[in-house]
Amino acid sequence: MKALLALLLGLLSCWTTAASEQARTPDVVQLDYQLIGQLPHSRRDFTQGLEIRDGVLYQGTGLVGRSRLQAFDLETGTLLRERALPEPYFGEGITVLGDRIMQLTWRGRGGIVYRRSDFTPLGVFPIAGEGWGLTNDGKQLIYSDGSEVLRFLDPESWQVTREVNVRRSNTPLKELNELEWTPDGLWANVWRRDVLVRIDLDSGQVTGEVNLKALLPRNQRRHGEDVLNGIAYNPADDSFWVTGKNWPLLFQLKIFDPTNPP
Repeated sequence: MKALLALLLGLLSCWTTAASEQARTPDVVQLDYQLIGQLPHSRRDFTQGLEIRDGVLYQGTGLVGRSRLQAFDLETGTLLRERALPEPYFGEGITVLGDRIMQLTWRGRGGIVYRRSDFTPLGVFPIAGEGWGLTNDGKQLIYSDGSEVLRFLDPESWQVTREVNVRRSNTPLKELNELEWTPDGLWANVWRRDVLVRIDLDSGQVTGEVNLKALLPRNQRRHGEDVLNGIAYNPADDSFWVTGKNWPLLFQLKIFDPTNPP
C-alpha cells in the first residue's frame, strides 16, 4: 500500500509539474501583414540569406556551382557587386557584422569571411555540423543547423558561447532555416513551410508567427524547392523584405498584431 501511495504521489507531482510548465508557455500570437512594396528577384537565385545594411540588400544563394554573395541597391534592385563561391561549396545563410560579411556553407563544416566593401575573402571559420541560417545580434553570430538548436558564436574566437532550444508551445521546432535578428526577437523561416516565426531568445519559445502562403501563388513556384526563404529587417522603416528560392519577386511587408493594426 505504501508503494502504491508513493507511486500515485509521484505521478501527481509529474502531472502538476507538466501543467505548471504548460501554464508558463506563452501563447503563439497569429500575426498579420500588409504588402507595401516589391522588387524584381532573379529566378536563378536560390536564396539562402538576406540582410539589409545602410540601404544595401545583401543576399547569399545556394546550389553547387551557382552559389553567390550579392549586394543590391535597395531602392532600385540594381546589382552592385557579387562574388561566386568555388565548387564544391553550397552557400547558405549570411550576415553582416561591422566591416565583415560571414557566409555559411551547407556541408562544408564552416563558412567564409569577406570584406564588406568589396567582397574580398578574408578567411574561413569552423562550425560543427551543417550550416543553415545565420544572423547576429550586434555582438555574436547566431546560426542554425537544421535542428531545433540555435547556437551563438563568438566572431573572433569562433567558439560556441550559448545554445538555445527552440520550441513551439511544448514541441521542439526543427528545420529552422534563414534567420533574422530584430530588437523584438529573432525571426526564422521554417523549411518547406510558408510561415515566419518569431522566437524569444531568452526562453527559446516561439511567441508569434505569420502565414505567408498567399504571398506567391503555387502556380508561380516552378518546383518543390521554390519555397519561402529569406528575411531581411529594415530598421529604417520597420519593414521586412522576404522572398523565396527562385522566386520572381522580393516582397516588402509590415508585420503586425491584428489586434493593433497599423
